[in-house]
Formats: sequence, structure tokens, C-alpha cells
Amino acid sequence: QVQLVESGGGLVQPGGSLRLSCTTSRFTLDNYAIAWFRQAPGKEREYLLCISIADVHTNYVDSVKGRFTISRDYAKNTVFLQMDNLKPEDTGVYYCATGLLNWCGDYEFGYWGQGTQVTVSS
Repeated sequence: QVQLVESGGGLVQPGGSLRLSCTTSRFTLDNYAIAWFRQAPGKEREYLLCISIADVHTNYVDSVKGRFTISRDYAKNTVFLQMDNLKPEDTGVYYCATGLLNWCGDYEFGYWGQGTQVTVSS
């Protein structure tokens, strides 16, 4: 069973930064496109960003453009979500996911982590 593990969430003040990590011991993340989603309280899950195996980054949400960056660390088998200039509306549970495909797109992601909570508040 594919299992992704997120970490790095927490409480941060508005304007602060966090870096979330997504990793797994089950397979090599380099071989697949990896995406980050978030679910705010009372809202539907949002597809934020995705990184393909060619390191092409795709951003799906205007509100995080210029503030959130997705990247890979091949040596650590980890995909990161760097979040800067955080706002209260960024509060939510953040998930990484993969559909075991090479490219990014709007398709079904069948494999998810358990999520990590991010709270932006003063």
C-alpha cells in the first residue's frame, strides 16, 4: 500500500513561513508527479501545486502564486512545499498526493498522506 507522510505543519503568525515535507519509504518519489492540496475548515479540498518528474511546477490556485513553491530533494526522497508570507486564510490541513503518473494534471490522485495542520494566526 502506498503511503505518503507529511510533516512540518504548525502554528505561525501572519507573514511567517513554513516548509512542509512529503516523503515515503515505499517508493521513489522521483518517478512520479507529486501534488499538494489543502482543506480549509468548512471548505472543499483545493489542488494547490504539482511537480512533475521533469521538475515542471504547476500552480492551480491564484491565491498562493508568488508565495508557495514546490520542490524536490532527490537525495532525501522528499517533496517540499515552501510557504512564505502566510495569511490566516492559508489555515487548513495540507496533504501531499500522487496518482503514480509522471505528469501533473487534473486527474484522480489515488494515494494520499494523512495531512499536516497549518494554522496561521496572531
